[in-house]
Amino acid sequence: MSLTMSIIIGISLSMDAFSLAMIYGTLNLNKKTIRTLSIAVGIFHFFMPQIGFAIGKLLLNVIEIDPDILVGLIFLFISLQMIFSVFKDEEITALKSIFSIILFSFTVSIDSFSVGFGLSGLVDSIYLQGIIFSLISAFFTFLGLNLGTKLASKFGNITTLIGSILLFFISLDYLF
Repeated sequence: MSLTMSIIIGISLSMDAFSLAMIYGTLNLNKKTIRTLSIAVGIFHFFMPQIGFAIGKLLLNVIEIDPDILVGLIFLFISLQMIFSVFKDEEITALKSIFSIILFSFTVSIDSFSVGFGLSGLVDSIYLQGIIFSLISAFFTFLGLNLGTKLASKFGNITTLIGSILLFFISLDYLF
């Protein structure tokens, strides 16, 4: 597999992280949370393809759940939480705990697992691809969080509501 192809796959894997990060960026996260979340997403985008590469077939035979349904349910829960918080005028604290950061990172990295599984037939080692996926996804997450923060400072709570609604429709897309 060529380096160019690995970069293209890395960019495509990072688009859901970017879009969700942009939505969460509207919550005016502090710089430490933005850095932590970007690094966490990068780490997950390294390890998920490794796991998918190593044990993907075995795991998919043991656990018969469609990953899209799992991601859809998580996105649906997050979007509803965000929508309700806008109407209650409460601050969303969804990304202030380690657990929520891990859940976010896992959710946007689950597609890397399937890519690792698929690449097992194309490459002998997936470490280089994992590094590429990791760096690109960390960058796009950082970019999305900062862009969302800029939008929120310009437009206020409406960006959170719009982001919540978009996330709700994204969750429906995964579920159906």
